[in-house]
Amino acid sequence: MSANARYHVNELIVDIFNQILTLEERYHTLRGTELSMSEIHTLDAIHSSETKQMSDVARDLNITQGTLTTTIKRLENKGYVKRVQDTLDRRIYRLNLEDSALLVLDIHEEFHNEMIEGIISQIGNDEKLIQSIAELNKFFKNLIEDKKIG
Repeated sequence: MSANARYHVNELIVDIFNQILTLEERYHTLRGTELSMSEIHTLDAIHSSETKQMSDVARDLNITQGTLTTTIKRLENKGYVKRVQDTLDRRIYRLNLEDSALLVLDIHEEFHNEMIEGIISQIGNDEKLIQSIAELNKFFKNLIEDKKIG
């Protein structure tokens, strides 16, 4: 691949990433959400977690438990999350989402649905494109898992 092509691929990926984050923030703000995208993605990770344990949620977000603890304290203070002691093993605390968190997650899902519908309406249901996006996703996941960056 030429240096010019590499430059353009980099510019496109960075630009797309930044645009999605900007649109996501605006979408939530216009709907009254007063949480950061980091906090919203933390709520989403808790919601998706099978165990609801801090260590599992931190792993799913690819952050340290200390970073997650800071975010959870903010979300608790804002009334979105509650830490509850496990009834069988008192050493374990589970993260429970409050109703307010579920409302934010509904808005978050709406954003993703609208984004995907918009993309499909622009480019169609192109199997080659879907495969290319899947390969990009796999590449980035492997970098994270292999800890080649950071």
